[in-house]
Amino acid sequence: MPNFYENSNLQAAANQVYKEENRFASRDEVVKIVGGSKKKSTKLNHRNSAGQKVYMSYPIARSMQENTGDTLRIKCVEYVAMDEGGPEDGFMGLSITNPVISVNRGGPKPVLEANTPELLKELKQGGFKDKNGKDYEKPEFRASFTDANTRIKNKTKTKYNIELPIPQELNDSNSVTWGDDTMNALELAGLAIAQNFMENGAVQGIQDSQTAIRAMLSGLQLPDIGSQTTNAIRAAISGAAIGALGSNVSAQSVIARSTGQILNSNLELLFQGMNLRSFPYSITFSPRSVDEAKVVKAIIRSLKQSMAPKAGEYDGSAQGIFLKSPDLFQLEYLKDGAPHPFLNKFKLAALTGMSVNYTNSGTYTSYEDGTPVNLRMDLTFKEINPIYHEDYLPGNGGDGGVGF
Repeated sequence: MPNFYENSNLQAAANQVYKEENRFASRDEVVKIVGGSKKKSTKLNHRNSAGQKVYMSYPIARSMQENTGDTLRIKCVEYVAMDEGGPEDGFMGLSITNPVISVNRGGPKPVLEANTPELLKELKQGGFKDKNGKDYEKPEFRASFTDANTRIKNKTKTKYNIELPIPQELNDSNSVTWGDDTMNALELAGLAIAQNFMENGAVQGIQDSQTAIRAMLSGLQLPDIGSQTTNAIRAAISGAAIGALGSNVSAQSVIARSTGQILNSNLELLFQGMNLRSFPYSITFSPRSVDEAKVVKAIIRSLKQSMAPKAGEYDGSAQGIFLKSPDLFQLEYLKDGAPHPFLNKFKLAALTGMSVNYTNSGTYTSYEDGTPVNLRMDLTFKEINPIYHEDYLPGNGGDGGVGF
């Protein structure tokens, strides 16, 4: 939260109320707290297990001109890996039921067999039942995925918070990917054959495919195309033209050369996927006291440490086989200590880039203790999950303001 009091005890008490109740306390309330309990003033210097301050705010003291009430809070949280799940949940949320079935064909004991359409058809025709006296069921896929944003929020382990003056340039950019897609009549015919292959099994699918190819080679007729061109198309489909000419000849090129026409490609723009949002920020530091210099140093060091992977076993260099994921960050715009009523919201994000310019004023200048007079810290955060339509519905985290 912003620092309004020069007296450290008063400021610590105000920080405590803000941290526990997420609101600003009045001056009378702060004075009353300091007068009634001395332990409130110790919270300002609490540190986590890594020795980092749990709450770092810059600048320490703000003038009336600097105090706009709008701030950016960066909360560092520990990354939580996906649970592999148990036998009922499947592997990482994906499970398949009945991939193999136990079939008793009259032998000494049942035999495990792959659950295929051909086998199910054979068992049904033969009157075979499962151990419960019912027909054997098809295999089924069941997916129950939990995205990283939900998974980590349900098991949040906060390491520290950083509160900074709101950056001067704010923007959010949402985008999705659409692309051109084509499919002509011959491709649709091939798709139909493939679908028949999957529905009726390999043996029946191959037989149907051979029947379809024989029909193409003998009786295929396309409207507005002569018999010679039709024969050429049949040759291209069956591969006879390739063998005869020694090169790739498509039905499309045969039609174009023979008739000046091409197959209708049914061109359409189709949705292809989602994109993750990035948020670049530029923060300028101008420490005005020894305490502020310590806060700036702690902020830069904490962010650098949190964005780095964890080696686990470390003795001057990474000794282990694996590296653990870096920490993640929950960004939030605040107005007077509460969620901002207008600006966008964020999903959990990774700090993908960080650079610090120690000569932001154009030349290197430092105080007696070596602290640079003016620094600029550039951060780039990237959300770990995309934004969905449902995120804007009430109760899903996008309530109020412009949403995500």
